[in-house]
Amino acid sequence: MKKSRQKKCPGSHRPLEPRALEKGMTVDQVVDGALFSFNAGTFRKACELFAGKIARKNVRVGISLAGALVPAGIGRSCLIPMIKAGLVDWIVSTGANLYHDLHSVLGYEFCQGHAAADDEQLREKGIIRIHDIFLDYRALLDTDHFVREVLKQHRETLPAPCSSADIHALLGKEIIKMSPVYKNQSLLAVAYESGVPIHTSSPADSSIGMNLAALSLEDSPVHFDTHKDINEVTSYVYDIKQRKGKSAVLLLGGGSPKNFVLQTEPHIQEVLGLPEEGHDFFIQFTDARPDTGGLSGATPSEAVSWGKIDPAILW
Repeated sequence: MKKSRQKKCPGSHRPLEPRALEKGMTVDQVVDGALFSFNAGTFRKACELFAGKIARKNVRVGISLAGALVPAGIGRSCLIPMIKAGLVDWIVSTGANLYHDLHSVLGYEFCQGHAAADDEQLREKGIIRIHDIFLDYRALLDTDHFVREVLKQHRETLPAPCSSADIHALLGKEIIKMSPVYKNQSLLAVAYESGVPIHTSSPADSSIGMNLAALSLEDSPVHFDTHKDINEVTSYVYDIKQRKGKSAVLLLGGGSPKNFVLQTEPHIQEVLGLPEEGHDFFIQFTDARPDTGGLSGATPSEAVSWGKIDPAILW
């Protein structure tokens, strides 16, 4: 019986040559050697893009956070190390993620639970559920008190009006005063220490926003202007482009934070009338489908039609 000849891939396509997983392999060896197709292959391309082109001195990186990513641990496991490594320049997050970041500072822990729990029983026991994560209800009360007290005591030190980034920087500063340990554990504290601004796209849609509203009722209002946030995040992008650098966006989830990060380019081009081509690099992680028409699942290609993304980056 004749031995069959190996047929080569047609054209310039390279063959899939998965490498067996072995003890002692590094993360990059696993990504390069085992992730080739479907979502795994897309993830590998994202890793190659980030490591090969985004993690550079002349690239300014903005990150959006939507969904309960901080309770799930991504703050400590990924974002804090990235900030410390100089790989994050600005962040837009839901207010909820930043509010939840404060719980551990006040001595509360997120616990492993299960999504099929009886929520009426959890309520009776004073347990909050975030899908399969459990949290002591008292964490909310203590965090509310902490936010209000910090803002009441130091609101005069804030610019008038201030942006959401100013408020988050103040919280980060006060966290570090409580204990230097939190410089390695709190996203707000690490971002403040590293000079990374954190904005909220919908400041009223969170517990931090509700506590700001409560201060207004107590005749201790914080003079807040969401328009400053729009202009500030836009300036991060326009500034680096004027310096002949590049702008990269890493989108974790969709929703309002994703839009706030991407609308910087329409603000530059459409509203301000300044010549620009769009963000240079785009990576998003989302479980939303594009066919529903929602922004959370919108593809980089769709963003090109809005001028949000430079068409030259698509491959």
